[in-house]
Amino acid sequence: MTQEFTVRLLGPTDAALLRAAGDAVFDAAPVPALVDEFLGDPRHHLVAAIADGTIIGFASGVHYVHPDKPAQMFINEAGTDEAWQRRGVGRAVMAALVDHARNIGCTEAWVLTAADNDAARGLYAAAGGDEFDAGRIFVIDLNRGQA
Repeated sequence: MTQEFTVRLLGPTDAALLRAAGDAVFDAAPVPALVDEFLGDPRHHLVAAIADGTIIGFASGVHYVHPDKPAQMFINEAGTDEAWQRRGVGRAVMAALVDHARNIGCTEAWVLTAADNDAARGLYAAAGGDEFDAGRIFVIDLNRGQA
């Protein structure tokens, strides 16, 4: 393993790289059809840290507009291969995603994390985030049927 990595925004031509990422940085191995759908959607963004041709870290987000708000970036997730943690990978991909959001006209970026996830809280604060008490999160299981 080298000590150096590069950081860049992935696009549709990076599908093979993303498919090969495995579950070292993601919660599960990427699904080919979902990789294609994600990379093909211009509102989806994934910045990857790459070492020796392999993704070792990432930050992903979705930019959106609303009838009463300017464009914002919802940062969905960030992950770093365990072997690369504490080496600046997370900070590098977050900084690149935040810069990208700014460059495409987003006025703010936001992310949710668990109150006890100190590593994530530190990462998001280092990216310039201010912490707010966000209240509660509700998840609606759409496979459960109608309410």
